[in-house]
Amino acid sequence: MKKPLQINPKQAAGEKAAQLVKNNMVVGLGTGSTTAYAIKELGKRVASGLKIQGVPTSYQSAFLAAENGIPITTLDEHPVLDIAIDGADQIANFIAIKGGGAAHTREKIVAQSAKKFVVVADESKVVEVLNHPVPLEVIPFARKLVVKQVAKLGGKAVVRMGVNKDGPVISDNGNFIMDADFGEIDDPESLDKALSQCTGIVEHGIFTKVDVVYIGKKDGSVEILKA
Repeated sequence: MKKPLQINPKQAAGEKAAQLVKNNMVVGLGTGSTTAYAIKELGKRVASGLKIQGVPTSYQSAFLAAENGIPITTLDEHPVLDIAIDGADQIANFIAIKGGGAAHTREKIVAQSAKKFVVVADESKVVEVLNHPVPLEVIPFARKLVVKQVAKLGGKAVVRMGVNKDGPVISDNGNFIMDADFGEIDDPESLDKALSQCTGIVEHGIFTKVDVVYIGKKDGSVEILKA
């Protein structure tokens, strides 16, 4: 008896979203396991003749793009992107929390440089109310100050520690990554603005400008939501 075919929801979402990319587009390439499937699919399409350029959001996505034959460019050369595709740690009502891969500063720069920002995720990441800790990229000198400022906003911020290294996780920009737990976030737009006002925080992981969401399901289908 044959085992039922296992369908990866992340793969379904990433590959489906990659079909949005058309010839001669400049594409923001996000970071993470779901976006990796989109990058690999784009690589297959490039090998078949698709002409695009990619702007990666991290060393990880840059390495993956190179491995898959996607030509790389920069925001200096192309300050306006046609589309950006990225994953999410959690999403509700077209607002995402990102930064599990410690790349949210560059991800947000790329997302806001794009005409269309597309989030790819499996259905476990979709919730009614955001409650995931908010990643923060923090200047190391400001660590204690950021802890105090986050506490005033009702959260608890801790430095994210490395898994296969001693000490804190360091971003591609050379800063600490902290995670701020606020419990349920009933008003993410207000928290977005408040965190942006905190001294020492380079960028936070609340993304309020998501245009399209591709949600991969366990049965292999993909639900598409448009803002």
